[in-house]
Amino acid sequence: RELLPPWLVIIAGLTGIVLLCVSTKDVPITPFRTKYGIVVDAGPSRTILFIYQWTTTKANKTRVIRECSSCPVQGPGVSNYSDSPQTVGKSLEPCLNWAQKEIPAEQHSQTPLYLGATTSKRQMNLTHLLAALTVALKSSPFDFQGAKILSSPDKEAFDWVAVNYVLENFFKYDWRGQLVPSGKGMAGVLSVGGTSTQLTSKVEENQAAEEGVRLQLYGQMHNVYTRHCPCHGTDQLRSRLLSMLIQ
Repeated sequence: RELLPPWLVIIAGLTGIVLLCVSTKDVPITPFRTKYGIVVDAGPSRTILFIYQWTTTKANKTRVIRECSSCPVQGPGVSNYSDSPQTVGKSLEPCLNWAQKEIPAEQHSQTPLYLGATTSKRQMNLTHLLAALTVALKSSPFDFQGAKILSSPDKEAFDWVAVNYVLENFFKYDWRGQLVPSGKGMAGVLSVGGTSTQLTSKVEENQAAEEGVRLQLYGQMHNVYTRHCPCHGTDQLRSRLLSMLIQ
């Protein structure tokens, strides 16, 4: 067999000796730091606490998040505490304690906490209940950012964003695991409530109504419009069904 040239063997040996003699140190790899956020969704019939997490990854200047866990609050919705607003804050304590265990303690003070309340037009004003909830949430170790009653256009727009986010209509992961535009169209959302039904969809710039919502997400501007269909909710459907059965 043909042997390697002697000069090549000498160079390889000297290189190995140099590498062994030179002092080295491990270069730490900085991991993506996971951050957390909490959203309390206080609806007319029930309240749920959601925990979200994200890293430094962005898609066209918008953060990529995911829901990691949730905690249904025991008891009815916040509007049912109108006669005893002082007890509405206590109903959140079990889920807030649970969230403290789910999120690392060193990140509690840096975790934003939001509360969004929704109510139908026929229900009472929730302002005094939000005040009681604010006191309870401020006493938690998280970074409370405020409580707000969501208007109908905002609520339906958030539902539209959530559905299209889950369907990966804003972006997708390619074969390399990188974020790229999905190239798909946006889905409309049909939301059936107790008293009415709402159809939310994206419209063109020249079709956007005054009551529509403009959203800038993942490098694109979206004009979202909601069409309300009153008296087409589940309560009316149940009433019609009972009427038919009686007849």
